[in-house]
Amino acid sequence: MAAQLFESVYDVTGRDFTNAGRASTAIKDTLKRLGVPPAVVRRVAIASYEAEMNVVMYATRGRILLQVSPQDVTLEVADEGPGIENIELAMQEGYSTATQEMREMGFGAGMGLPNIRRNADEFDLTSEVRRGTRLFIRVKQAA
Repeated sequence: MAAQLFESVYDVTGRDFTNAGRASTAIKDTLKRLGVPPAVVRRVAIASYEAEMNVVMYATRGRILLQVSPQDVTLEVADEGPGIENIELAMQEGYSTATQEMREMGFGAGMGLPNIRRNADEFDLTSEVRRGTRLFIRVKQAA
């Protein structure tokens, strides 16, 4: 992969389940095209999908910034949504605020944030109620 930084932005629309997953699929395809190691692609794909679905499920809209360098892949996800009232609780496996409708579509198992954290080398989540949520994810390419 070239030494220079690659950067791309993906817009995500809240409640648009028809297009849900398109941003994370594009991110995965981009990483493969750039020659990112498959194990890194897999971890970033899981994290980006979970983050994208959280935006679709809960926010009005959001944006995912992908940055790729020889050292790492980072994702910055920012949304305009209700925010997370209790981040510690939201990080617990199985905790979910999904609606019945979301659960009927197969979402809302309460594993999104834990899966993101598990696949990230660096994970930072901040949220402000009635303003939105910001998520930073770093996956290292080099040891």
